[in-house]
Amino acid sequence: MHPKTLALIDDDAEYSEFLAQYLQEQGIAVSRFDDSNALLASPDAFSFDFYLVDLMLPGVNGVELIKILRRRTDAGVVVVSGRLGPEVFREVITAGADMYLVKPVQFEQVSLAIAAVQRRVAKPAAADAVWKLDRASGELVVPDGTRIQLSEADRQLLECFAAANGEPVTREALLHKLGREVPDGEADDGLSATIYRLRRRIERATPTLVPLQSKSRVGYVFRAPLQLI
Repeated sequence: MHPKTLALIDDDAEYSEFLAQYLQEQGIAVSRFDDSNALLASPDAFSFDFYLVDLMLPGVNGVELIKILRRRTDAGVVVVSGRLGPEVFREVITAGADMYLVKPVQFEQVSLAIAAVQRRVAKPAAADAVWKLDRASGELVVPDGTRIQLSEADRQLLECFAAANGEPVTREALLHKLGREVPDGEADDGLSATIYRLRRRIERATPTLVPLQSKSRVGYVFRAPLQLI
């Protein structure tokens, strides 16, 4: 089993080019980034199904990048790096990587590691992992029981996601719900900042993964059951 999309973050251009070609032959759509900041600046940064991460990267180092990814996505993360030592293994696994491969490594081994991790992450979420929006109290109830006080804008956004039942919600629909005008062209509508503040509000309150992700050229999606109560 392989993911549909994969981000390859490695500054070794020759290595990443040939690895990307090999994985694409396995049916995976690969996007290459030679700088961790380039990935984080991408509108699809947290929407890939899988991530292959080197540790020695320009910009944010590999370990910090894994920590950032783990706050935004439950996608598979495999480290492929030339750094050795038990302390390195401990560091990357603690940061949230699923597997650690040491260069030099055969492309077939990388492909097998991706398939093994993907089998785990592709399992459906537990049936009781339900998020709830309490409209009476204006709180979001996390599956672990944490209750998070929401702003009015937060509540409006989450009502949209609850109504969408796991489907993506367009930027236009979210802006309409917030009572904002849809801008022409490239004008900043402020929606990204509003979504960011909502994510940060949840992240500060609970270690539970926030299932709110961007959907390239569409809008945003809440990838977990969300009920109105």
